[in-house]
Amino acid sequence: MTEPSPLAKAEAAAKEAATNTAVVQLAMAALDVAKLAAATQQQPHHCEHHGPQQEFQAKKWLTIGGLAVVGGCVVCFLAMAFAVAAIAVAVGGTCATACLLVLRSMWRAHQKGR
Repeated sequence: MTEPSPLAKAEAAAKEAATNTAVVQLAMAALDVAKLAAATQQQPHHCEHHGPQQEFQAKKWLTIGGLAVVGGCVVCFLAMAFAVAAIAVAVGGTCATACLLVLRSMWRAHQKGR
């Protein structure tokens, strides 16, 4: 057998490519038709799980922020008042202890008759 010439090989490859291209185009068209048919059969899907969006209300957030600041100030004031009261109790306790020690020593001295 004789081997075909390079020109004959190229011509056969071109015919095969042209045939394959037509087959591929036909298959792509069939896929497009199938997609179109599937799209027309499906019901449109509306996503409703988020619900309606509320608009931003600056007044609400300013009120919340203001209450947080006022609440923070009240808490700081109460903490400072508690700290001052605790210091006053500590100073009073120290003074009372010193006073009692002095009175006790005076009482003992009086009892001994000095």
